[in-house]
Amino acid sequence: MKNYQIEFEKRVSFIKKILKDSHSDGIVYGNSGGKDSALVGILCKAACENTVGLIMPCMSKRNFEQDMNDGNTVAKQFKIETRTIDLTDAKKTMMSLLKGITNLGDMAVSNISPRLRMISLYAVAASENRLVAGTGNRSEAYMGYFTKWGDGAHDFNPIADLTVREIYEFLGYLNAPSVIITKAPSAGLFEGQTDESEMGITYAEIDSFLLDGKVTAENKALIDRFHTRSEHKRKLPVAYSNEE
Repeated sequence: MKNYQIEFEKRVSFIKKILKDSHSDGIVYGNSGGKDSALVGILCKAACENTVGLIMPCMSKRNFEQDMNDGNTVAKQFKIETRTIDLTDAKKTMMSLLKGITNLGDMAVSNISPRLRMISLYAVAASENRLVAGTGNRSEAYMGYFTKWGDGAHDFNPIADLTVREIYEFLGYLNAPSVIITKAPSAGLFEGQTDESEMGITYAEIDSFLLDGKVTAENKALIDRFHTRSEHKRKLPVAYSNEE
């Protein structure tokens, strides 16, 4: 297990340097009520008093109930400023407009929510000279379990190298609310959605592969499939070059 006191100090210093170098006045991040956003919020608040978490419910009932309550619980304990913006009408408008020009698939509909959240975060950041903090972890990144130009868009990410196992350990060290640590990971994109059910594998199994090199043949094949088909998400866009 990592020494999380040292990890805390190093990551807070990292955030402070990013802010200083960019001449920014503060930080904004998406407070989803989940484990990753909780850790990012705690770290950012420790590094910068002027940290704001946006709670951005978008149609899903869970967004307006459990996720919002849990996000507020973390914010209250760690004294993080919180603002709420309901993106439901914005998503309904986008869906209505898009249905006029294409047949919207389920994945396309699901990805509208994180992209609307990205727009909201960057609008606040641009208006108040803030940086957008990312909230994705190593396990999700390896599997490609994030939305390109949605929750994958940020100015810096203080937890990108941590697996889900390590996120939970870190939160335990910081005495984060138990509701954050015990709830099933979910992006809350639709009713009943959980990360693990969508991927068909648990984070414990993914982390066992990433951290310990232990994995069944079946899980290795699934992990490789997810990783390969999402490679474009982890790279900059392909640009034409005369040198090719």
